[in-house]
Amino acid sequence: MMRRFSGSILFLAVCLAPAWAQKSTAPASPPAADKANAYYNFAMGHLYSELAAAYGNRGEYFGRAIDHYKQAMKLDPAAGFLVEELTDLYVQAGRLRDAVTEAEDILKKQPDNLDARRILGRIYMRMIGDVQQGKINEEILKQAIEQFQKIAALEPKDTETWQILGRLHRVARNSVDSEKAYRKVLESDPNNEDALTGLAMVYADLGDTAKTIEMLRRVTDKNPSARTLTALAGAYEQMRDYANAVEILRRALALNPGNDQMKRALAQNLLLSERLDEALKLYQEIAAEDGKDGQIQLRLAEIYRAKREFAKAHEALAKAKELDHNSLETRFDEVSLLEAEGKNDEAVKALQAMVDETTKRSYSGSEKSTRVMLLERLGYLQRNGGRFEEAVASFRKITEVDPQTASRVAVHIVDTYRQAKNLTKAREEADRAKAQFPKDRMVILVHATLLADMGKAPEAAKEIRALLNGERDRETHIALAQIWEKGKNYGEMEKSLASAEKLSTSAAEKEGIYFMRGAMFEKMKRFDDAEAEFRKVLAVNPDNPGALNYLGYMLADRNVRLDEARKMISRAVELDPNNGAYLDSLGWVYYRLNLLPEAETQLIRSLERVGKDPTVYDHLGDVYFKQGKIKEAIAQWQISIKEWESSPQSELDTTEIAKVSKKLEGARIRVAREASAGRDKPR
Repeated sequence: MMRRFSGSILFLAVCLAPAWAQKSTAPASPPAADKANAYYNFAMGHLYSELAAAYGNRGEYFGRAIDHYKQAMKLDPAAGFLVEELTDLYVQAGRLRDAVTEAEDILKKQPDNLDARRILGRIYMRMIGDVQQGKINEEILKQAIEQFQKIAALEPKDTETWQILGRLHRVARNSVDSEKAYRKVLESDPNNEDALTGLAMVYADLGDTAKTIEMLRRVTDKNPSARTLTALAGAYEQMRDYANAVEILRRALALNPGNDQMKRALAQNLLLSERLDEALKLYQEIAAEDGKDGQIQLRLAEIYRAKREFAKAHEALAKAKELDHNSLETRFDEVSLLEAEGKNDEAVKALQAMVDETTKRSYSGSEKSTRVMLLERLGYLQRNGGRFEEAVASFRKITEVDPQTASRVAVHIVDTYRQAKNLTKAREEADRAKAQFPKDRMVILVHATLLADMGKAPEAAKEIRALLNGERDRETHIALAQIWEKGKNYGEMEKSLASAEKLSTSAAEKEGIYFMRGAMFEKMKRFDDAEAEFRKVLAVNPDNPGALNYLGYMLADRNVRLDEARKMISRAVELDPNNGAYLDSLGWVYYRLNLLPEAETQLIRSLERVGKDPTVYDHLGDVYFKQGKIKEAIAQWQISIKEWESSPQSELDTTEIAKVSKKLEGARIRVAREASAGRDKPR
């Protein structure tokens, strides 16, 4: 038996001696420390622990292992890892209770015995429970923290103890003390990887992603590992900074090239950062490696849909369906594809079939969430297709599944009636919602918006101002600006935008302010100022489709720089092909360029998507009139005036109505004259 283990002792002597030196990083040992004999006892303790394990933890071997470890600890108190070895031995033998009793007996006589406290603390750590599953013995956790706090009080420079306290306080959800503990480590060792990583996790728990990134950056800049780089990429992803997440994941993958999960994470972030070609290439590689993963086919379909390669998107979805016939996600993605193709009615039909087929008397938690999602999306599709009562019915079914969604559903219903221009019904629903949910932010916002639509902007502004409480004031000031825009009070709108801009910290947030200010200046006929603001938007985001469209339309409407206007609007349509407003702008710039067939095509496409828009009808009337189709022009202008007259008070534009009326009257006179001239001709 001893011959069998003699090699083990020699191996330990050669391989673990450097480890002894490395791990002895606690305060220097007293002069009397005997490292040679301490190491001998450690090696013997390790030998007997192996023998104990091999022979069912026989008392003789177990006892000798304990004695040798204790002797080693006495000879070199600075060798802190011996406590871990001894604790592991107690765990191996299943004698934790004996160890606790022994340590407690020692502490009754010697309260400052650090070895006893370390053993006791580590044993308590083993007894806490399953942290990952959330099954924690709170009392044992409290006792573990107490032991290490006493050790830290006796040895305040022991960084290992502070690290343990950082972890334990985090398990106890005590972020303040956890942060303090990790900070204590960093006072002694500013680049301690474990402390920086632990502190990053504390900040992640608190939702402070910026500080999480700061800590992980300090780790990865000095000593990057696949684990810390992946954590850093996850933090960037939480901040929706997908570009940085991509670069960090590339570094992680370079350290671990065969890691499939990292490759998938990189592909996902490439997709989220709209680097479609790169994402496509990587997903194709993954699909080639794993041809049975339906999720990869769904991601490929999503990319092809975004690239408007609809045939390939359908092929990918067909493969996903082959791999999982019953996948609701695949069918849901088919609905999204139909919508992207402009096939709204088909999308509604497909989604309605999913809703009907999954109807049950009662639903589990996950089924309830899925049901709500399906009904909500169905309501949106129906509303976008002008099927307003059907949309309201779908939204109402949501509360039958989950009553907790009542306030959100109320907002959807009010918005649906607003889009249907049924302001009477919208007001009834909005008043009822506000009475039922007087403190719900979204209910207050939709109620105020409706008041502004009805020409009651001051009353609406009063409701919005009541939401200013220091928590979401930037968003509140933006909502207030939108209210004043509806009320055409541009002086107050500018004040609200200025307040929102002061609270905007990122370029993306300022981008939105610039856009709103540009639209405001355009309505005030301050076209140079409007263009300057839209240029600011495009400086931040050159592919902002809203800014490209608005600036292009503004130029086309004034009949200036038409080639530039066409390029900008065409790019906006390329970015969002089914946006009815952008299609209207493209039709209008074609009209200005005298490309009448192209203008007619785009304006008809616009009406198919936006429904009853008086401006689009007016534009189409102009195209027909210029083509000599006078009766068709009259029909479009008549509809335009009708839609203007049924518009909310906030959207009424008497100047535009007067212009359309004048064109309509002129066309009618022309038709009458031509008819009269035809009757007076000699036969």
